[in-house]
Amino acid sequence: MNTLQKEERLSGIKLVSGLYQNSSSFLCYPYKISWQLSPVLQSFPAKVLFSVSKKKYKRAVDRNLLKRRMRESYRLQKQDFLYQHLERLEKQLVFSVSYIGKEINDTVFMAKKMQKVLQQLTEKVSS
Repeated sequence: MNTLQKEERLSGIKLVSGLYQNSSSFLCYPYKISWQLSPVLQSFPAKVLFSVSKKKYKRAVDRNLLKRRMRESYRLQKQDFLYQHLERLEKQLVFSVSYIGKEINDTVFMAKKMQKVLQQLTEKVSS
């Protein structure tokens, strides 16, 4: 089931601002991940937010392209590298993925890095 439903996306001012104020974070170029264990019970093991800086990428076309590639690589890999581990640990997670790269990378590179991000995220959650 490789879908990314509305309930899996992080929204709501309280959750998002709480995430950026009280979260742990790490870098895995070209991504910066901010995460915390979920304060509220949710229907999916993880809720995610994707962002690209308007300061670095002035054109909306470029920002949308990057977010689309990030969402796609997450959607294809979340089940194998994230959801199985979170369900086994019985934990729920909210996190954001911010693109901090200087150039627009191809889909294959971004998917490989997203896999690495998800593996690091499960390691940090389990420790």
